[in-house]
Amino acid sequence: MCGLVGYAGFMGHAPQGTEDTSLKEMTETLACRGPDATAVWAEGAVGLGHTRLAVVDLVGGRQPMLLARDRRTVLAVTFTGEIYNHARLRSELTALGHRFTTRSDSEVVLHAIDAWGEGAPARLEGMFAYAAWEPDSRRLTLVRDRFGVKPLCYARLGEAVVFGSEPKAVLAHPAVNARLDLDGLRELLLSAHPMIKTPGRSAFAGLNEVAPGTVVTVTPEGVRTRRYWSLTPAEHRDDLPATVARVRQLLQESVTAQLAADVPVSVLLSGGLDSSVIAALARPSAKPLHTLSVDLGNRASDKDSMGRDPDGPYAELMVRHLGSSHRRVALEAGALADPGARALVGRLRDGLTLGDFDTSLLQLYRAVRTDFPVTLAGDGADELFGGYRWFTPQAAAAESFPWEGVLHRADLTRLLDPALAAALDLPAHRAALHRAACAEIEHLPGAAPEEAALRCDSYLNLTRFLPCLLDRADRLSMGVGLEVRVPFLDHRLVEYVFNTPWNMKTFDGREKSLLRAAVTDLLPEPVLNRRKSPYPMVRDPAYRAALTAQVHRLLAEDGPATDLLDVAAVRSLLLEPTDADRFPREGLELVLDLDQWLRTHRPALQL
Repeated sequence: MCGLVGYAGFMGHAPQGTEDTSLKEMTETLACRGPDATAVWAEGAVGLGHTRLAVVDLVGGRQPMLLARDRRTVLAVTFTGEIYNHARLRSELTALGHRFTTRSDSEVVLHAIDAWGEGAPARLEGMFAYAAWEPDSRRLTLVRDRFGVKPLCYARLGEAVVFGSEPKAVLAHPAVNARLDLDGLRELLLSAHPMIKTPGRSAFAGLNEVAPGTVVTVTPEGVRTRRYWSLTPAEHRDDLPATVARVRQLLQESVTAQLAADVPVSVLLSGGLDSSVIAALARPSAKPLHTLSVDLGNRASDKDSMGRDPDGPYAELMVRHLGSSHRRVALEAGALADPGARALVGRLRDGLTLGDFDTSLLQLYRAVRTDFPVTLAGDGADELFGGYRWFTPQAAAAESFPWEGVLHRADLTRLLDPALAAALDLPAHRAALHRAACAEIEHLPGAAPEEAALRCDSYLNLTRFLPCLLDRADRLSMGVGLEVRVPFLDHRLVEYVFNTPWNMKTFDGREKSLLRAAVTDLLPEPVLNRRKSPYPMVRDPAYRAALTAQVHRLLAEDGPATDLLDVAAVRSLLLEPTDADRFPREGLELVLDLDQWLRTHRPALQL
């Protein structure tokens, strides 16, 4: 895994304000992403930095990596991620005359860029982001993996570019200032409530993200953006038995490939279908199999207002079934509401948080990292196989993101200053984002209306909803130096399932029936047939009490967020019912998060 930073001046001058310490300071902001090594390289107006989490070739994979000919650097690369087909690519490149000095996938990326240029990303299988500098053509290339598992952002400063894995790294450069305008505030709010990610945008004015599956090329002539991968329609020719067999094959290949590492690997096991599938497929290759789960102290008989049932009994059943070496990570409500924990999560995410969903996940990741630098998780299965309750023809046909009605249970804009809320006009903005996303989708000729609507639903989930979850997982895991791998997002599997007709995905009338059929022989019946139960939330009244006290203090202190809030509406929120499940936690968390974000980044407001 790792973190990357850098800058490049295209007319022979580094970005204005660049000092000798600038590159080092940018790199240090990402120390948590790479606790094993830190290095920088600079030549003229260009600088690259790297922080390393050593997973493959612990000795030989140091970066930035340089390729020289005739004692002159012709290519410099800083790379983060994992390339699961690096051994096969190494063989291809060796046959082309390339010579390797390490076993690392980083060196494979270096030679792949040298051999195939902008065609290199399409040959890489994995999760990755990289920056490549070619001195002869003065060309900087920024690339991000197909689903945006690994982050990468950049700011254009006249004839120069500053870039990094996270906004905080770019903002550490003296020439880049944090600014918040209306578009940025819209992105900040919607990416958390109700979780809509706009490809290529960040919350900071002038700071762009490299969109998933995209190459950004910067030369003295300007900036060019090109998609090298996207979800496209293809006719599905397999019958149901062949489809089930193919899904199983692709899943097994993905899990097996992602278990490869030179360090210990574990599997997150909640007892849900998705994580249980990963653990079961990992068992033949992982000896012994190590699994971990989170325990929020909820009673075994509890069900909350969203229909969640506790994971514990199902996780224990899977542990007995697999014979895995298992650890339960017990968390306390008070620790999840701690202001310091919330502030840390906010700094790691450079955005608003999901409250105890985030603080608990960070603690889980921290516990995993004590023994395992790498873990596998089930992210992406619901978006791919249709596991959410909003995968219905009715929701898909609506002129809004299908999950809005489920996740956006309260209008949080009522907590904002009325004039600011009117200027933001989030309903119109969401509608415009939905129209733009739907305009990207391609359909096969003659597709039935219901099939087309559900394909649209799947596309929106994979490209607008899932990126929010992937960003959350990346920032929180890398915040403790943990690499989280996501086998369900092997692009071959995604392409195949995305183009499978909906009547096959739900052939027995249940959600994710295609996935269940592919793993029927692997799981005990209660786990195989368990309905979707989202990541658990704490239901201890102490959590509500802690949030309420913190908001009272914020209002008394007249913190930076109060200028953006309707204080009367926030005070009214504090008086709403205190039921453990239904209390207005999202509103309280929004108020606290917005205040923390403003304190952390101190942006110039352009609202």
